Amino acid sequence: MSLVELLLISVGLAMDAFSVSVCKGLSMKKLNIKGGVVTALFFGVFQAVMPVIGYFLGSRFENVISSFSHWLSFALLAFIGGKMIWEAVKGDDEGETKNEYRLDLKELTLLAIATSIDALAVGIVFAAEKTDLLFSVTMIGAITFVLSLVGVFIGHKFGSKYEKKAEIAGGVILVLIGLKLLLEGLGII
Repeated sequence: MSLVELLLISVGLAMDAFSVSVCKGLSMKKLNIKGGVVTALFFGVFQAVMPVIGYFLGSRFENVISSFSHWLSFALLAFIGGKMIWEAVKGDDEGETKNEYRLDLKELTLLAIATSIDALAVGIVFAAEKTDLLFSVTMIGAITFVLSLVGVFIGHKFGSKYEKKAEIAGGVILVLIGLKLLLEGLGII
C-alpha cells in the first residue's frame, strides 16, 4: 500500500470523527482547550486501535463484523444525537454550569467507538495487504487527532454564536451521520 493510499484512507476514516468533533465544539460556550484535546485524543486513539483489532481478527470474522457494524454505529450516534437535541430543546436548568464544557468520558467512548468501527474493516485489509501496521495506525491516529481538534475549534466558533440552535444542529448532524452509515451498510447509498 502506497503512502498516498494510506494518507487517503487515514483522511477518509477521520471524516466521521471530524464531524462529531464539530458537534462537540458546538456545545462549548467557552473554548475549552483541555476538552478539545481530550476529545481529539479519544477519536485518534480509537481510530488507531480499531485497525489493530481488525488486523489480528483477520478475514475470519469479516462477514460477522460487517453485517452489524452499521446498525451499531447508527444506534450509538442516533442515541447521542437525540440526547443532544432533547437537552437543547428542554431548556437550561443547569444555570451557570452550562458555560463550562463537561467531559463525559462515557459519551466520548461511545462516540469514538461509533466513528471508528469502519477502521476495524481497514485493519482486515491491512492484514491481507501485508501493510506495515505500526506506521499505518500511527498515521491514522495522528491524522484523526489533528482533524478532530480542528473540528472542535470550528464547532466552537459557530456554537458560541448560535448556542441552542447550534446544539440542536449538532444533534441532528450526529443522527444524520448515523443514518448515512446505516444506509451505506445496507447498500442503499
